[in-house]
Amino acid sequence: MSSIKTFLLILLSFPISACLAQETYLQTVKTDIILPDEAGKNVIKLFNSEANVVAVTSAGVFRQKDGKWTGRRQGTGWRTATLDLDGNVWMASAKNIQSEKNTKNMGSPPLAVNDTIVCLFWESKNTLWVGTTGGLWKWEDRWDFSPLIKPIRVNDIVKDAAGSLYIATTKGLWRRKDDKWVNLDETLMAIGNQETYYALSPYNQGKDMIFGSVWAVSCIADNGDHWTLRGADGLPYGPVRVVRPAHDGIWMGTHKGVIKKDSSWHYYHGKRWMPHGQVNDILVIDSLTVWIATPEGISQIKQQPMTLAQKADLFEKVTALRHNRRGLINRSKLKIQGDISSSYSDNEDNDGLWTSCYLLAECFRYAATGDSAAKARAIETFEALERLETVTGISGYPARSYATATDIVTQSRSPHPKKWHSSPDGKWQWLDDTSSDEITGHLFTLPLFYDMVADSAQKKRVRQLIKRIVDHIVDNNYHLIDFDGKPTRWGIWHPDSLNHSPNWMYERGLNSLQILSFLKTAYHFTGDSKFEKHYQYLVTQHGYAKNAVQAKIFGPFETSHSDDILNFFPYYNLLRYSQGDPHRELYQKSLLRSWQAVRNDHMPVWNVLSSVMLNKDCDLQIALQEIQQYPLDLVNWTMENSHRWDLPKDQLVSRSGKLQSTKPIPTPESNISRWNTNPKHFDAGDDGKTEESGSYFLAAYWIGRYYGFWK
Repeated sequence: MSSIKTFLLILLSFPISACLAQETYLQTVKTDIILPDEAGKNVIKLFNSEANVVAVTSAGVFRQKDGKWTGRRQGTGWRTATLDLDGNVWMASAKNIQSEKNTKNMGSPPLAVNDTIVCLFWESKNTLWVGTTGGLWKWEDRWDFSPLIKPIRVNDIVKDAAGSLYIATTKGLWRRKDDKWVNLDETLMAIGNQETYYALSPYNQGKDMIFGSVWAVSCIADNGDHWTLRGADGLPYGPVRVVRPAHDGIWMGTHKGVIKKDSSWHYYHGKRWMPHGQVNDILVIDSLTVWIATPEGISQIKQQPMTLAQKADLFEKVTALRHNRRGLINRSKLKIQGDISSSYSDNEDNDGLWTSCYLLAECFRYAATGDSAAKARAIETFEALERLETVTGISGYPARSYATATDIVTQSRSPHPKKWHSSPDGKWQWLDDTSSDEITGHLFTLPLFYDMVADSAQKKRVRQLIKRIVDHIVDNNYHLIDFDGKPTRWGIWHPDSLNHSPNWMYERGLNSLQILSFLKTAYHFTGDSKFEKHYQYLVTQHGYAKNAVQAKIFGPFETSHSDDILNFFPYYNLLRYSQGDPHRELYQKSLLRSWQAVRNDHMPVWNVLSSVMLNKDCDLQIALQEIQQYPLDLVNWTMENSHRWDLPKDQLVSRSGKLQSTKPIPTPESNISRWNTNPKHFDAGDDGKTEESGSYFLAAYWIGRYYGFWK
């Protein structure tokens, strides 16, 4: 039995929980609907008519059936449209109204110079209502102007199942019932609506009426059980200008994205989900699918049945296709914003750490499944980590990154200088100033590869590599010594620095935890007593075990999400290899404290690892929800949330000086790069210039799968 299995049996004396995941869940997937060239991009309305999906653009009417589009240009400048009771499309420009088939010539209402058409509604075969910026018109063989609803903007017109007509205006919500017109703001509506209404939709089989006002979405219920949803209730943004009921909730469109309300709230905005923020219309296609009309085209948002294993397989293919640079795994860059066909690989300062994160996922994947592909990828990734050390020519000193001698490399933009050097054999070049990030990643994942994947020859190489790395650190007085014979900027674990230098106050607990884990790991794999002696020296003479209790610095001090990997990775092997150690209780106390510090971040990797190591359920249900909703689109789009109504603002800015919420923003609505980022930042992303590898999902999924937390 491998040592990791032994660790599992010791650590988990009883199941943490039953398997949480069902075999299949619904994954949200966005697809661009491609219109004919002649249609243009500005889609103003969407309808279902005669088994066709109808898209009305500013250039005409186009129908899709069985995936094929038909239609033709019919002028330009169309602003709105509606269907008559026979399913015919009627379009309106600023001043004119036209039937798609030209079946009825009614001319256009005699509008004032500054008056323009806003909306259309056929109440019967002979009655057309026209809302304008200056009031309400009706066509019944001739044009009549409503004397009541003037001179105000009419935004929407609908009718309920009882035949009552509702008019949403900027001076009241009007209702015609039994031929009597009433401004409901004089009898029913809250003053907070400011007499301004944007959208209407019959609901509950037409018995109720939903409306969007300045700050809320509300419902006038036939049975009197009216309701209102505001920012405090979870409404992400508004005003809501389009409302469409669905079988399991309500879809709402704004000028910054689309919202779905079912048992919870879902906010789809930014180019991850839509080509343009403004929602012109919403069409519910079926129980799982909607189309969103915008000025730049149509987005389809679909709930697609999927398993987590299928999702993992998709990310594995993406990683192999676009994120493997000579064995190193990291994000890729995009020459064209958001265009994955323009993807290319480039060196990064922390290639060693991110490659370790992928090795982590592949080790647990192979241990959970026995998949030969996982084994092959794990071996390839191990060899990349091994090469990072051998390529430098400095025993035990891994590079940050490497490239072949003929590769064109990108110079680091770090404020701490980093240089490229030739390997001793002249075949490679490597990046110096190696960080504690790389060492932490290597010494966490190399033991996993040893236990879960390696054959006897590879095990020997792992032991030797671990020994060389930790030898380098202890033989150089707890420093990483660079090409120039000086310590690297972050490779420092010496007591003089950690315990006595103000410059290392934030790293004191973190780096103490790391070096203790490194030493225990080296002693376990080599049996060399010098590593245990160094461990005892740091613990007894310099209080490193007590330091480790404060490993995670958090409020009211600085919270560094970039250190979370460096915080959580060392615990795993330190707890594995410290059975019977009198200081182990301090390490468990440290882990519990670190878990509590990140608990509100909803990062599934830390939830899963903490559950394993603390032998308790550390919000595994939240972890499951997070990996289920993690987007399939791995492009790191810019996602803005500072405009939102539902997110509470933290009065303290983040470590980087950015505005943040007091609660994490769900991954589909924010940054997908979650290993070392702040999930509470309102605005994040890099404008679609990079694509993530998927390792963040893969690590959380495969660790949880291995430990039986989900299928």
